[in-house]
Amino acid sequence: MPWSRIFSGIIAIVLALSATLLGGWYFTLLFAIIVFLGQLEYFDLVRAKGMAPAAKTTIFVSQVLLIICTIDGSLADAVMPVAGTFICFYLLFQPKMATIADIAASILGLFYTGYLPSYWVRLRSLDGTNINKLPIGDYLSAIWTNIENLDFGSLPHGLTGAVVTFLCIWASDIGAYTVGKFFGKTPLSEISPKKTVEGAVFGISASVFVAVVAAYYLNWSKFPFTGAALGLLIGIAGLLGDLTESILKRDAGVKDSGQLIPGHGGILDRTDSYIFTAPLVYYFVTLVLPLLTKQ
Repeated sequence: MPWSRIFSGIIAIVLALSATLLGGWYFTLLFAIIVFLGQLEYFDLVRAKGMAPAAKTTIFVSQVLLIICTIDGSLADAVMPVAGTFICFYLLFQPKMATIADIAASILGLFYTGYLPSYWVRLRSLDGTNINKLPIGDYLSAIWTNIENLDFGSLPHGLTGAVVTFLCIWASDIGAYTVGKFFGKTPLSEISPKKTVEGAVFGISASVFVAVVAAYYLNWSKFPFTGAALGLLIGIAGLLGDLTESILKRDAGVKDSGQLIPGHGGILDRTDSYIFTAPLVYYFVTLVLPLLTKQ
């Protein structure tokens, strides 16, 4: 693995963990930047196919969506249809008549690179704790006290949910890359020729292992089952996210979505595994876990 890739990965992990620990607007700011850069790359891919999407409008409403998710996550779902309608209105009144492809590419850009990533903000804000209402020192001190006492179950659910998801994705990516590179022999899909069945299986297994360990320390009900289910969910969703982005790049005829991150390519190349995971984890934590706890 190139040193540039390792160094870039370490910086990304530090930024992600720092923003996740602080939460609130700090976390939103991180994802606002990621979504903005990711949508720029997405619309570059779309334009390479000769389409003329409503890029600026989609980027704007996506940023508004992230802000609303931070203020009140319950309003986020109402933004999607309103934003989609606004985008269609914008395209209808352009000097050049919009095509079906233009409209579809714009709505996909809103959904794929705006709405789905916004679930990370909703996941982190589960407890409704806004860091701006708390002194940072006191907040971090309380978090550190729980960690020192190994009382992980008392940590904010939004914090633990986001951290566990990150850890599972990282374990899956590292495991799949390592095993696929040195032991992989069976191609997984023509969409991404370098991926192997061996790497995918080990990556998903690594995600399951991390989730089971996390479920134990977080005192989840029926922890072996709930942890394994969450790890399997994250591992498969991450893999599908990776393959989905590969389809977009192959259709656009490019190797990487961009060149922003040394050794990794563009933002979409680095975050494709995160796009589908957050919505699934959010509903797993808010719907599935409470049901299991009641039983």
